[in-house]
Amino acid sequence: MKHLISLLAFSFLIGCDGEKSNETKPPKSVSVNPNLKYEIKGDAVAITRCDKKASGELIIPANIEGKPVTEIGTFAFSSCYGLTSITIPDSVTSIGDDAFAHCASLTSITIPDSVTSIESTFSVCVSLTSITIPDSVTSIGEMTFLGCNSLKNITIGNGVTSIGDYAFLRCTSLTSITIPDSVTSIDKQAFKGCNSLTALTFLGDAPKIENDAFEGSSPTIYREADAKGWGDTLAGRPVKLITEKP
Repeated sequence: MKHLISLLAFSFLIGCDGEKSNETKPPKSVSVNPNLKYEIKGDAVAITRCDKKASGELIIPANIEGKPVTEIGTFAFSSCYGLTSITIPDSVTSIGDDAFAHCASLTSITIPDSVTSIESTFSVCVSLTSITIPDSVTSIGEMTFLGCNSLKNITIGNGVTSIGDYAFLRCTSLTSITIPDSVTSIDKQAFKGCNSLTALTFLGDAPKIENDAFEGSSPTIYREADAKGWGDTLAGRPVKLITEKP
């Protein structure tokens, strides 16, 4: 619960100072957005901050100063309320905790196939309506989509094995989710308060799940006929065959 109290209280407002590097200019083929602040780490670049006043669409370049951008740091875009769309290059392999938290106007973002985990990444992105998690991501970590109350559509990649604590807490616009057969564990209150959620479709065997995963939610669980480990209920919710799905 390392971020839960601060997130729910909306008390961390990490500023983005928007300083512009005065170091060697990047290659002419690359346009470095003046709103971005970055740090060179050996042969790679990490985006560390964004100007809090930035608005509209923002494109993160794949290269800066001739080096690949491989990291988006912790809190890098946090509380950049005016950004509506962010493009992340395929060179990025790491996205830090809370990197896009409280980006209240963000409606569109694509996670590249090179990223392997996300945690509290999009919490309280209240305008985010849809997202695709690529197969490269193995974990949807703690509070990743907490409070994303406009999120209606989510595609979870076939590489995800775990869904963390409070991952979808209060995602009140979600109505259905398909869980790939790669998922083996769902942690506490993962879908708490998803009060519009009516259906979860599991494509694999029954996962290990906390009893309160669906607290405040009332979905029907649908499963494959030949999947293993299933009973009549899952974390207190009724289980039916996919063929019974309306």
